[in-house]
Amino acid sequence: MADQSAGDLILRQITKSYETFTAVDNIDLVIPRGSFFALLGPSGCGKTTTLRMVAGLEQPTAGTISIGERDITSTKAYQRNVNTVFQNYALFPHLDILDNVAFGLRQRKVKDWKAKAMEALELVELTQVARKKPTQLSGGMQQRVALARAVVNRPDVLLLDEPLGALDLKLRRQMQIELKRIQQEVGLTFVHVTHDQEEAMTMADTIAVMNGGRLQQVGDPGTLYEKPESTFAANFLGQSNLLAATVKGVVDDIAQLNVHGTEMTVPADLLPEGATEIWLGIRPEKVRIIGGVAGSESESLNTLSGKVTDVSFLGVATQYLVATSWGRELTVVQQNDGAPRAVLGSNVRLAWLPANCFALDASQDADAGADIGEDA
Repeated sequence: MADQSAGDLILRQITKSYETFTAVDNIDLVIPRGSFFALLGPSGCGKTTTLRMVAGLEQPTAGTISIGERDITSTKAYQRNVNTVFQNYALFPHLDILDNVAFGLRQRKVKDWKAKAMEALELVELTQVARKKPTQLSGGMQQRVALARAVVNRPDVLLLDEPLGALDLKLRRQMQIELKRIQQEVGLTFVHVTHDQEEAMTMADTIAVMNGGRLQQVGDPGTLYEKPESTFAANFLGQSNLLAATVKGVVDDIAQLNVHGTEMTVPADLLPEGATEIWLGIRPEKVRIIGGVAGSESESLNTLSGKVTDVSFLGVATQYLVATSWGRELTVVQQNDGAPRAVLGSNVRLAWLPANCFALDASQDADAGADIGEDA
């Protein structure tokens, strides 16, 4: 188990500036001891620079880093009880797997190094390859060896820098489950850097969304997804439909909206404070196709008419693009549960519960974060 004397990882007003740009801009984070924490964002957002500062590979321009009550801001990398797992594994090719895992223990002259190394290999279910060389193992196995080598030293914090990026999709998903299991078993603080939204959502207890060197939002995966605080977070963490809306008034805690001539509602407590022009957000899987334009739906639903412009069969679900009268296309994802699917070119009516919406200030760019692909 993890060292109970180790405390939270605390970053206070951390900034990293270079001659021509600021990579990390005055961020504050408290990462609870024993948690699985993800730094999520696109290439160049500052997440890897933040990780390198925690590891001691970069020195902050300003701010402090501490683990519990110990300030490690100026501590040399090798003097910090912090280990890093990299995407390229960084295994020693001339050593067998057992000696790779035991390397740090033997450097520190730990007497029972062999037993501890075998325990770490048992944790990642690789005791049977202890005497093989890294080149004899698959990429997934090599990644598990790298993890065992990092965990065996029982660091206060384990840093994971895009650790699954080199694996294929199926293996990556298997490793996501494995990493979470291992983290829960050993009880160490894991800080995971990734650009992959699904990876962060699958594994992390808490996610910090970064962009442009700044924190956009920090929270558990469910809160970030259901209640994004910026258009960047809404678009980067999954897909969002954002509709320009004007707040006409509030009656009995229900805000009355005008969306391009269509009346809609949203719980008033979801409105940004003081905003009268908003982006009304709804996730694609919360929208339902409920029939033709002339349907008689419940007044408790928000509804829109549109024309199906694309149909994509995804296996468990079907994704539709539906063009509105003002030209914006909405994305709809419906489970393939046996109901008839909408046909390309058909006129349909969309509906969703007002309580399933979120609302953001319209001063933000509606497309922020929507067109960002994977890291270069």
